[in-house]
Amino acid sequence: MRVLLVEDSVDVAHAISAHLVRLGHTVDWEADGAKAAAMVVADHYDLIVLDVMLPGLDGYALLERVRNVPLRTQVLMLTACAEIEERVKALDLGADDYLIKPFDFRELEARIRVLLRRVGGDSTNLLSCANLTLDRKSRTVRIDGVPLELTRREVTLLEIIISRPGRIYGKDELLDKLFTLDDNPNANTVEQYIARLRKKLAGAHFEIRTLRGLGYQVVLP
Repeated sequence: MRVLLVEDSVDVAHAISAHLVRLGHTVDWEADGAKAAAMVVADHYDLIVLDVMLPGLDGYALLERVRNVPLRTQVLMLTACAEIEERVKALDLGADDYLIKPFDFRELEARIRVLLRRVGGDSTNLLSCANLTLDRKSRTVRIDGVPLELTRREVTLLEIIISRPGRIYGKDELLDKLFTLDDNPNANTVEQYIARLRKKLAGAHFEIRTLRGLGYQVVLP
């Protein structure tokens, strides 16, 4: 999924970003709160990982802007302060979860999985579509129980389109979810990934249908 990381510590930001990318997420990073506020309005993110202490605009003020738009984006706050008042303030302003620094990356992963499951209305990490299952934790895919070899980005694309069978995903929307602001993809890039998925999913009991001028749709039998 597409994540906006707002963190002014370069070392921390690089570590979090690299970790999330390895998990299959698309991550944009911004260190300045005011610049991040403009990005939040301009682009759609599934999740914002937001530090409290930021230059330009602090995390609480940015959180208020996100909720006043309003955006349904999930927000995970990060802070070095363990005071209960700080956590209550963040939750009251609309944060969906709160994590205190320093943290274990396993806990960060778990909290992010919970928030993204909440977006999709899922109760577990297993996402099923006909005879295919995708494990969001291990980032593995199986058809009839047999493991399927997919690249990181192919798993992410598959996760997006099978999460809501019947929904039409436009090429621009998929570009936004799969690539960062620093990438230079185009509509042909999405077509190539869809074509690769179709070949690898030959044994799946569903179809990835192309709707000309509209996008792509997973159709169950």
